[in-house]
Amino acid sequence: MEPIVSLKPLLAVSAALAGSLLVMLTRRKPNLREACSFMAAVTMFGIIASMVPDILAGRWFFYRLFAILPGLSVTFRVDAFSMVFALAASLLWVFAVFYSAGYMRGLKEHAQTRFNACFALALFGAIGVAFSDNLFTMYLFYEIVSVCTYPLVAHHQDGEGYDGAQKYIIYLTTTAKGLVLPAMIAIYVLTGSLDFATNIHSGIFPAGVNTAVVAILYFMCLVGFAKNGIMPFHNWLPGAMVAPTPVSALLHAVAVVKVGVFSTTRVMLYVFGTDLMSRLGLGVVTAYFVSFTIIMASVIALSKDNLKARLAYSTVSQLSYIILGVALLTPQGIDGGLVHIVNHAFSKITLFFCAGAIYVATHKKNISEMSGLGRTMPFTFGAFAIASLSMIGVPGAAGFVTKWYLLLGAMSAGQIGILVVLISSTVLNIGYFAPVTYKAFFGPRPPGEPYEGIKEAPLAMVVPLTLAAIISVVIGIYPDFMLQFVKMVTG
Repeated sequence: MEPIVSLKPLLAVSAALAGSLLVMLTRRKPNLREACSFMAAVTMFGIIASMVPDILAGRWFFYRLFAILPGLSVTFRVDAFSMVFALAASLLWVFAVFYSAGYMRGLKEHAQTRFNACFALALFGAIGVAFSDNLFTMYLFYEIVSVCTYPLVAHHQDGEGYDGAQKYIIYLTTTAKGLVLPAMIAIYVLTGSLDFATNIHSGIFPAGVNTAVVAILYFMCLVGFAKNGIMPFHNWLPGAMVAPTPVSALLHAVAVVKVGVFSTTRVMLYVFGTDLMSRLGLGVVTAYFVSFTIIMASVIALSKDNLKARLAYSTVSQLSYIILGVALLTPQGIDGGLVHIVNHAFSKITLFFCAGAIYVATHKKNISEMSGLGRTMPFTFGAFAIASLSMIGVPGAAGFVTKWYLLLGAMSAGQIGILVVLISSTVLNIGYFAPVTYKAFFGPRPPGEPYEGIKEAPLAMVVPLTLAAIISVVIGIYPDFMLQFVKMVTG
């Protein structure tokens, strides 16, 4: 591939940082404050989109900010793998800005300036992770995401909020500092560099390296990037549901959890490499390890009446699809895992947007209280139904593409057990998503709960959730655009 030395990666990352500063400077003018957020989001997306033609032509963007030691620098790289995450995250930030304005104003939430500033900083960290050229740069931006989203989780500043935020920051910082940081130091000592490999096969470890040490370092990274939600390091994720719904959408669809799985898969493919993982049997072990999360999180989701809690455990399960696909180490499996970064993002943000719209319109949080609401909130529950079908994997929706490639990958790898896991999880997906839509459209309203006064949430919320749902169908019917980037990764 041909490198292009360019400021574009730095400018894309800096757009969110500039947006955060402008939000704070315009804090006394709410309309201008939200306009600054919107312009920052559009600018970031525009810069990222401008790099697409060169990436598809086989080139990649590179910019070194500064070097610390030989093989240790803060450097940005934009390649096909980066684009899978960055395009989805930057576009969804545009949607989230509109949605957040409707949600925060609709509920007259406090500290809206802090909220918008931290939201922008979270995207600053997320795109920094996506555009990192080495493990050191990625680790720095990974930690920025953790710190900047803490105020968002604790937004309500009550006992529940502080407890959820404390659990969130303890889980994420202790695992990163206790596992990833020492693993990173050991990798540097063994290899003399933390730069990612240029392809997914070779990795960066020299021939003759101690394989036991490599295996230990691999699992330190796998569980150390705890934003990926692998059990038993997943508890922070349901606990963070005390945050406002736009934060939940950010956590579960755009920035935080995608930073976790992106970091995990980037390290799997570009530090260890498929050849070394296959030789040491790390792929098969990882696939079955995360299969436990896929099944157990789905079982727990079935038991949750609170809609956001059910969606949270769905996220825990769905994230492991991404790692599972990569761990299969077959082209089809890796394709399915990586494309799910995008497919899950649009579908899951739709679901959380719908949960927030339901709460703003009705102040209902529990599924048992939502019977009949679909008849008075057809756009919201229609979008929820579409996104649910995508999560289940129904043909015509984005999630079908994921599961099709994962099934092909499992068959190519000869892993019948993984086929059983994928089919079982799909049945469980139906079990915890279908009742929500059925109750909403066909269930009777609870006694004493009239329809009068119930209507759709503000347009600023309904429009983004509707668009996100439509896109989840479009990328299900026409998946080739994102698959171009994914197939460039697998070669």
